Amino acid sequence: MSLPLPVIAFFLGHWWVSVFFQTFFLHRYGAHRMFTMSAKWERFFYLCTYLAQGSSYLNPRAYAILHRMHHAYSDTEKDPHSPVQIPNPARMMNHTRDIYRGIQSGEFPIEERFDGWSPQWPALDRVGRSWVSSLSWGAGYTAVYALLATEWWHLLFAPISWFMGPIHGAIVNWCGHWAGYRNFDTKDASRNTLPFDFVTFGELFQNNHHQHGSRPNFAARRWELDPAWPAIWLLDRLGIIELKDRPRSAHASLEPEHAPGPAT
Repeated sequence: MSLPLPVIAFFLGHWWVSVFFQTFFLHRYGAHRMFTMSAKWERFFYLCTYLAQGSSYLNPRAYAILHRMHHAYSDTEKDPHSPVQIPNPARMMNHTRDIYRGIQSGEFPIEERFDGWSPQWPALDRVGRSWVSSLSWGAGYTAVYALLATEWWHLLFAPISWFMGPIHGAIVNWCGHWAGYRNFDTKDASRNTLPFDFVTFGELFQNNHHQHGSRPNFAARRWELDPAWPAIWLLDRLGIIELKDRPRSAHASLEPEHAPGPAT
């Protein structure tokens, strides 16, 4: 069984580009507005998010509302995605999907405090949620894998690319409240799953993020690494975005001044 290097390279490239725009644009900008940017740059990154996520494109407004609900009701019955409440990851994500679709259709009642500012581009969102767009992107991914594959099982990467957005969400929302260690004694079950989050570019620092929800660097300890943070710091230095609280360096952490001892 040969190692399909071209297939793996395409898969990892798609995975990391997709998760970067999810954490950078949808989460840190759209849901929390940890930094600002001009209208032109917002449209640019909005389009990049659609192109990166493709068939699993997530509407920024619906994403922002879901995420704000998650912070407000973390691991309670009103949390849209909590493994504490719904231990089965498939059932948990089905529950999240139903709320997400209800937000988009207007059938889910939204608390006013969750529906504040978020980036919106109605024309692109209509394209992104259409079956034509999803099927076209899915067919494109399949064609690339078929072109690169040298054995039949290499095509098994294709379904992961089709549903990459929800898969990222399942990993973060389930593992991040189930597996790992805690730096802070938060009221929920949030955890840091990886000290170097090469899988979801910082999203698995859930415990750190729930303690410091407005902080753009999700790492808190000197030995933790949030791979998305250096890119955000560089974009700020280049003047493309503007951080609300500009750190002195890309290596700024919460130690030792702001971080209490590990939670027990």
